[in-house]
Amino acid sequence: MSQGADSGDTYYRDHWVNIAPEKLERYETMFQWSTAYEALLDRVGIEPGQTVADFGCGPGSMLVEMAKRVGPGGQVHGLDVNAEFVASAREKAAGEGVSGRITLHHLTESFLPLGAGMLDRILAKNVMVYVDDAAETFEEFRRVVRKGGRVLVIDSDFATTIMEPVPLEQWRAFLAGASHAFRNPLIGRQMYGIARKAGFSSVELEVRVTPDTSGRLANMVRNLAGDAREAGILAEAEIQAVVDIVDRAVEAGTFLAINPQFIVTAIV
Repeated sequence: MSQGADSGDTYYRDHWVNIAPEKLERYETMFQWSTAYEALLDRVGIEPGQTVADFGCGPGSMLVEMAKRVGPGGQVHGLDVNAEFVASAREKAAGEGVSGRITLHHLTESFLPLGAGMLDRILAKNVMVYVDDAAETFEEFRRVVRKGGRVLVIDSDFATTIMEPVPLEQWRAFLAGASHAFRNPLIGRQMYGIARKAGFSSVELEVRVTPDTSGRLANMVRNLAGDAREAGILAEAEIQAVVDIVDRAVEAGTFLAINPQFIVTAIV
């Protein structure tokens, strides 16, 4: 599988800075709060009164839940490269009555606009696959989290995904055609080593697999199809063939997708 964007291709970052309208609508659906995320917030250990951050907060659903957990005495920082996501998160916070405990940051630089040791916890879900320099980002996490604080990073490893009933070679070609959408599509397997090198006092790894038979991950396929079209490596017929197989399988009730999540917990 391709290792992602080369040094001259910044699509992996640009397509999040300026999101196509049809993708924005899909992301709102994909990033909605789900009770399945409760386990992630339990794992990061958010408690009342803490100062925490959601790196790559998207349209804000997770951010709002984090704000509820820290309570009136806590503070949550939401950070994202997309201005529309930041605006959406601000609206959600207002609608849930937690605006006073949320600070939003529109990121335009690689460093975090936060002081050293100011956070108790930081969460980064499915973001590291897009960052310019994963090692630098982990070092920034270590800088802004206080001694004894916790960093929870979750991401995919696209070489381990399964998309049935798409034939294996066809699926691999599809992923390779869309790989410029990721800085590093294999980041999942690499995060443990990167975190260890960043100097955290303790690093743990878990791989969680949750099969999807409902078709939720079909939206991921549609987004990847758009990325593949942008790259121009695959013919349109090859791209559409994968989308059609997935759509028919969802309709027939035979769809199965597995996107293993690599979960790194690092203690400063």
